[in-house]
Amino acid sequence: MSRFLGRRRSTAQPDRSRRRDERGDVPGWVMITVMSAGIVAALTAVAGPRLQSMLEAALASVGG
Repeated sequence: MSRFLGRRRSTAQPDRSRRRDERGDVPGWVMITVMSAGIVAALTAVAGPRLQSMLEAALASVGG
């Protein structure tokens, strides 16, 4: 029984499977980031001129 007590696993360095599970889903986050950037670019291309004219009109009405 005493020989099993000496074989206790160290908590200083987790095993490989635990470290792998804690990394997360990196390719998934990359895909979400790229898709979000694409959506922002598409919305800017479509609605950009209209938003700019709305902003200019609002600033003109406040300024003078």
